Amino acid sequence: MPQPVTFNQSLLDSHLVVDVRTPLEFEEDHIPGAVNVPLLSNEERVEIGTLYKQTGPKEARIRGLELTAPRFPQLVAEIGGLAAGRPILVYCWRGGLRSKTVTAILDLTGYDAVQLQGGYKTYRNQVLACFENFQPPARLVVIHGMTGIGKTPFILGLDRNDFSFIDLEGLACHRGSAFGELGLTQDLSQKWFESLLWDTLRKVPGDKPLIVEGESKRIGKLSLPGNMYEVMQESTKVWCHASLETRVQRLIDEYGLPEFKEGMVVALERIKKRLGGDKYAEIEGYLDRWELQPFMAELVNNYYDKVYYKNRDWVEDCNLSLEDYRVAEQELKGFLKTSKLD
Repeated sequence: MPQPVTFNQSLLDSHLVVDVRTPLEFEEDHIPGAVNVPLLSNEERVEIGTLYKQTGPKEARIRGLELTAPRFPQLVAEIGGLAAGRPILVYCWRGGLRSKTVTAILDLTGYDAVQLQGGYKTYRNQVLACFENFQPPARLVVIHGMTGIGKTPFILGLDRNDFSFIDLEGLACHRGSAFGELGLTQDLSQKWFESLLWDTLRKVPGDKPLIVEGESKRIGKLSLPGNMYEVMQESTKVWCHASLETRVQRLIDEYGLPEFKEGMVVALERIKKRLGGDKYAEIEGYLDRWELQPFMAELVNNYYDKVYYKNRDWVEDCNLSLEDYRVAEQELKGFLKTSKLD
């Protein structure tokens, strides 16, 4: 059987990565791109763990063999089919018996398979180290501005020949505002969010400015990991703006769907105290009658513009109008070419 291999990012691109932990472990977090072929079910892992504590390792291993041995042929066939000729990297929690067993069986049946030394825990340490002292892979440019100006579509529409970007809100499945959950479900764990972000960052080219949207420390229920927020605060800052009419229309385009109405009612209720009783009743009336133009305008004037960037204690490096995305892109491109690196 080949010796276990140490973690290297290149393995994720060259190998089929197989996570043999339970579905619950996999769901919480896993190496991006890995497939889950569990050796034990959630319930079986609990049973083996209990047996280990009560009677010792020998009895636990024997029971584990009883449970898993009949599945070996199917397990090998499944992994072999997924590999499609690629070498295979197998991991479990700490590079223990689960991954060692599966790797040995694959090796015995003729597959090019190796075990990840240290397992998921080693990978997780890589992620934590990445964000503990975060260093952007390229010049980091943070797009700031008030709600509704179109920061996200502007960023996502940038020419990839000139820019790279990360959609932080897309990864977090939340728009980062009071109404940010509409149409989205933020059911991913903090660890999985960090894994997605780590994987996206590792693929960013170093020769193009990296564009991200300015966020608070938290995006919904998730947090920017490590010191990433602080690094963003010190990076190139672009302040964007647009007219009230443009902002209202863009908010209607994004949120003005009948299927969102119930969620909008709930979100509005959450900010009732900030609005005050009379203003809340006025805005609720617009929503109830589905009068989106005054509804969005009142939200912008009486909530968003009073809450977000309330205490902006920094001066932007560049000021950009987002009335026309293509014009704004050319202006941003020109600024970045002529400005010095932070």
